[in-house]
Amino acid sequence: MPLTDISVRNAKPKDKPYKLYDEKGLYLIVSPKGGKWWRMDYSFQGKRKTISLGTYPLVSLKEAREKRDEMKKMLLSGIDPAKIQKKEKVKTFSDLAWDWFNAKKPSWTERHGETVRQRIEKHIVPVFGERDPKEIETPEVYTFLLSIQDRGYIELAHRIKQIMSMIFRYGIAKGIVKSDPVSSLGRGMLVTPRPSHYPTILDPERIGALMRAIEGYEFPVVGFALKLLALTFVRPGELRTAEWQEINFKERIWEIPASKMKMKKEHIVPLSRQALEVIGKVRRYTGDGRYLFPSARGKDRPISDVTLNAALRRMGYDTSKDITSHGFRAMARTILHEKLGYQPDIIEMQLAHSVPDRLGEAYNRTRFLEARRKMMQDWADYLEGLMKSTKGS
Repeated sequence: MPLTDISVRNAKPKDKPYKLYDEKGLYLIVSPKGGKWWRMDYSFQGKRKTISLGTYPLVSLKEAREKRDEMKKMLLSGIDPAKIQKKEKVKTFSDLAWDWFNAKKPSWTERHGETVRQRIEKHIVPVFGERDPKEIETPEVYTFLLSIQDRGYIELAHRIKQIMSMIFRYGIAKGIVKSDPVSSLGRGMLVTPRPSHYPTILDPERIGALMRAIEGYEFPVVGFALKLLALTFVRPGELRTAEWQEINFKERIWEIPASKMKMKKEHIVPLSRQALEVIGKVRRYTGDGRYLFPSARGKDRPISDVTLNAALRRMGYDTSKDITSHGFRAMARTILHEKLGYQPDIIEMQLAHSVPDRLGEAYNRTRFLEARRKMMQDWADYLEGLMKSTKGS
C-alpha cells in the first residue's frame, strides 16, 4: 500500500531502524533517533543498487516520488542514476557511504553485499547518516563502536569499524574528506574477538551415525544437499548456489566460478564416485532448472542459507554445539590430515584457502589436482565405510 503524507509524518522511531515502502523502489528509513531518509532500490545492468533521495521533511513524499520518477527516466535511457549523483557534491556521510557501497558491490558476493548493506543501514546511517563527513571526529566514532561492543556485539564492532574506515578512505581518494578518523583506533582500542570455530564431529562412530541420519532424511533433495556437502566440504553458500552448468560430468569435476568464491578465484572440486551418484539422484528431481538445489518458492532461486542447518536440527543435532553445515569443512580438514595422512597444502588447496606458493608461481586452479582427486575419493570411501558400520573405526 503506497505511503501517505500522514503515515510518513506519524512514523515513530522504534528500537531498530525500519522501512516504510512506497512504490517503484521508493521507501523511507526511520531511525531509532527519529531521523527519516528517503531511499530508492533499483537494478542496473543486472546489479542491485541503492540511491539516496534526501531526508524528510526537507524532501516531502511528493518530492521524493518526483525524484524517483526522474531516476526511472534515467534508467529507461540506459543511464545509471548513481553515476549522475556522483558528480554532485556529497553532502552527508550517508551519501558517501552509499556511493562507496555501490562502487564496491560488484566485486563482492551477493551475500557479502547484503551483509554490508544491512550494517550500513541498521548501524552506521542512523548515527552518522546526516552528518558532514568532514566533521566526524575520532572520539565520537570510538564512543559509537564502544556502544556496540558494550552490548555484547564484539565482532560486529570490529566489522563496523572496518566498513567506516573503508568509507572514509574512499572519501579521501575522491577528494571529499582529508583524513580517516577511524585510522587512529588501532589494535587494542576494542576487545579482541574470540576466534570462532564452527562445531563439528570428529568421532568416527558419531560421524557414521550422522551420515546414516542424512541418508534417511525425510526430504530427499535437502538430504542430497547435506550428503554432497559432506562429500565435497565446500562452503555452504557455494553448495546451495551450485548450478547444473558448473558440473562437468565428463571430467568428473565441479567448476565453481570466481564470483561465488570467498577468495574470488575459480575453484575445482573433483567429484568422487559417491558424489557423482548423489548428483545423479538430484538430477532426477531438479535437472530441468538452473540450480541443483532450488528453493521451494521457485526454481529461479536457490535454497536459503538456513535450510541446511534447519535440517541438521530436525535430525536432532544442536547446531550451536554438535555440528553446523560449515562444520563439515573442519571435519574433513582434521580427519584428512590426522587419519588419512594427507599433507596440509593439498587439503588447504581443496578447501579453497590461500596456500603459500614456495616457488612463487601464480595461482593455479589445477594445482595438486590429481592428488586432490585421490584425496576426495579416499574421503568419500571413508565416509561410506563409517555410514555402513555400526561401530565406527
